[in-house]
Amino acid sequence: MQHRRLGRSGEPVSILGLGGFHLSRPEPAEAARIMHAAIDHGITFFDNCWDYAEGESERRMGEALAGRRRDQVFLMTKIDGRTAEAATRQIEESLRRLRTDHVDLLQIHEVIHADDPDRVFSAGCYDALLRAREQGKTRFLGFTGHKSGAIHTAMLESALRHGWTPDAVQMPLNVMDAHRDDGFERIVLPLLLQHDIGVLGMKPMGDPFILDSGTVSAPEALRYTMSLPTSVTITGIDSMPILQQALDVLRDFRPFSPAERDALLARTAQASQSGAHEKYKNSDHFDGTVKNPEWLG
Repeated sequence: MQHRRLGRSGEPVSILGLGGFHLSRPEPAEAARIMHAAIDHGITFFDNCWDYAEGESERRMGEALAGRRRDQVFLMTKIDGRTAEAATRQIEESLRRLRTDHVDLLQIHEVIHADDPDRVFSAGCYDALLRAREQGKTRFLGFTGHKSGAIHTAMLESALRHGWTPDAVQMPLNVMDAHRDDGFERIVLPLLLQHDIGVLGMKPMGDPFILDSGTVSAPEALRYTMSLPTSVTITGIDSMPILQQALDVLRDFRPFSPAERDALLARTAQASQSGAHEKYKNSDHFDGTVKNPEWLG
C-alpha cells in the first residue's frame, strides 16, 4: 500500500480510502468482511458520516472496528448541523455509533449552499468543532461538499478570515469535473495545495454516473483521481469483487503520464458537456433528495 501525507497535518494515510455510504448496502456481515479485508490489505483511511443510511453506516463501521482494529485505521466522519447544538449532538451520536472516544478527522458535511460559508461560523458549528477538538474527540478538522467549486472557494476564504486553515477538504475529483473551467480540479485543488491542506478526492466514478457514459472504465476512473495530487481517493465499495477491483488498481498503480491523461480526457470530453454524469452538482443532496431541514439545525 502506498501512503501520502495528509497535508499540513503530516499524517500518513493510504492513497485509497474506503467510502462509508456504500457499506450500508450489503448485509451487515458482508460489510464487516469488506472492512476487515480492506484493513488487511493496507487501506487505513475510513470515511463515514452522521447521516449515511440514518446512522447505519456508522453503526456497522463501529462494530467492525471494535477492539484492536480501531487503532489500525485513520477514522473520519462528518456532521451536518450548522448550529452549535445540532453539531454537538451529532458529534456525540457519531462517536457512540462508531464505538470510539474520538475520530481522527471531523468534517463539516455538504457545504453546498451559498450561505454555508457564513452560517458555519455565525450559527455555532465551527465553535462546536473547536470544542470537540479541545476535548480530544477529534484530532483534525475539515469540510466537504459536492456541488460547486465556487462555494468551496468561498468556504475556504471564509475559514481563513476566521483564522482557520482546515486540515483537509473533500470534494469530487474525476474525469468529468476535469473538463469544467469552474470545476473543483481547476479552481479548488490549486488553493488547497497552496495552503498545504489535505486533499480528499471523492466520486472518482460519479456514483456511478461517470461509468454510465461508457467512455471510461472503473479502473481508469479510479486511477485518474489517484494520479492527481490527492492525499486520499475515497471510493465506495459494497462487495468483495469491487474491493478486489480497487486492490488490483492499487497493486499496479502508477500515475497517468501526460500523454495517457490527455488521451483519457479527449475520450471523455464530449460526454462531459451535458453535465449528465455529474448529477450530484445539481442536487441539494448527493443522492438527489432534499436534505431534512432538521439535520442542518
